[in-house]
Amino acid sequence: MVKSKIIAIGDELLLGQIENSNAAFIAQKLYNIGIPVHRMVTIGDVREELILELEDSLKNFNVTIMTGGLGPTHDDITKSTLVNFFNDKLILNESVLEHIKKLFENRGMEMPEINKEQAFVPSKAKIIWNENGTAPGFWIEENNKIFISLPGVPFEMKPMITDSVLHMLKEMVVPLLGYYQKSKTILTTGITESALAELIGDVKTIIGENNKLAFLPSATGVRLRIDVKADSEENADLVMSKLIKKVTEKIGKYIYGFDDDTLNKIVHNQLVKKGLTISTAESCTSGMLASALTEFSGSSSFFIGGINSYSNVTKIEILGVNADAIHKYGAVSEETAIEMATNVRKKFNTDIGISITGIAGPTGGTDEKPVGLVYIGYSDEKKAYAIKNLFGNNRERNRLRAVNAALSILHFELV
Repeated sequence: MVKSKIIAIGDELLLGQIENSNAAFIAQKLYNIGIPVHRMVTIGDVREELILELEDSLKNFNVTIMTGGLGPTHDDITKSTLVNFFNDKLILNESVLEHIKKLFENRGMEMPEINKEQAFVPSKAKIIWNENGTAPGFWIEENNKIFISLPGVPFEMKPMITDSVLHMLKEMVVPLLGYYQKSKTILTTGITESALAELIGDVKTIIGENNKLAFLPSATGVRLRIDVKADSEENADLVMSKLIKKVTEKIGKYIYGFDDDTLNKIVHNQLVKKGLTISTAESCTSGMLASALTEFSGSSSFFIGGINSYSNVTKIEILGVNADAIHKYGAVSEETAIEMATNVRKKFNTDIGISITGIAGPTGGTDEKPVGLVYIGYSDEKKAYAIKNLFGNNRERNRLRAVNAALSILHFELV
């Protein structure tokens, strides 16, 4: 069995100043190629603690991936510790140095002398290129064990994993497993975990005895992870394709993507493909939906504008919602949500208008209209409607769920 371990390094992680999202990302990527993580460790910037973990890795693990501690300052101890532990030395890598200088030049800055230290690399190591930062990664092999050291900054580390590390591991480690594993995550929206389970029915009938199907619910949707094993990569792909087809036949209506897809990116692509424009009117989410719709480059082709109508005055005077309707039905109501969506569509002259109005909490609720009550309004040239949602009593979760619900409506309308 091939065993792997993740070591996250940094005082800021132990202090809770930064969330350790790196470990989850790496673990998922390793699992997807059949190398499950058997241990995750978080340590501070303490040389002695890192040495203890390296000794443990030499004894018990085939692959160890470390993140953090590769910066140019005195508290970045990972590189020097690795050099001492493996009886190595540092050598200047001119290519890395030129890359670092170029990064600073591109920002109109002169490279500080301290950053030159990052161009000194362990002589035994293979360099893992870092396109997005000044700290290269290292691949060190010792006693048939692999040690990989990467920066702790997520936007630097992630492409280093996906573009380099996984390919290297698939070449050197995966053939030793004796099998090929494939994992695929199906992303759903607009349906609960229990409802999905009922639609799918008996899991073993669908996926067989040797494969796995896991339900992974969250505040914004349910993910289904399928794991298969086979004697070759080609056979694993073949089995996975068959299982995806079977599951899609059962729940295809609710599937919006796979693996790293996001609902807002899917909606983005749908709007671009259909050549439609959209505008938003938001109350309790105050711009979160507009932000989600414009996260990716090219959104200017479909997103025309939005109004954050947080107050009733804004709803009436800027958005043009009928004051009598708000007085009669309330700001949080089906009628108001429909007017908001319809009026913003007309005001911005877009194909689609979508609105969110609700009680995010934790205050403001009543027995009739509790915290978590949110209406999503939709309007186009042919129809206008609103959907009632009850999301719960957590403000942050309510706002996230409201945005996701609005994106879900758009996805279903645009299919």
